[in-house]
Amino acid sequence: MFKKERGITLIALVVTIIVLLILAGVAISLTIGDKGIFKRAEDAANTWRNAETNQTRAFNGFTSEYDSVYNRYVGD
Repeated sequence: MFKKERGITLIALVVTIIVLLILAGVAISLTIGDKGIFKRAEDAANTWRNAETNQTRAFNGFTSEYDSVYNRYVGD
């Protein structure tokens, strides 16, 4: 009778390595690509800063308008 060998064949090992390399390439691409996580985080931070700047300008405009109206009717 034939003896059953157990273990990993060379073909299975090569296929596993190829699959892992493909997965690593996809992961790296999603992380540092043009639309990657780092780029999207940088864009979100810039959007946040712009919104904060706009909010500060609006608040300062409101404050100056309030002070103007207050000084007109109440005085110093």
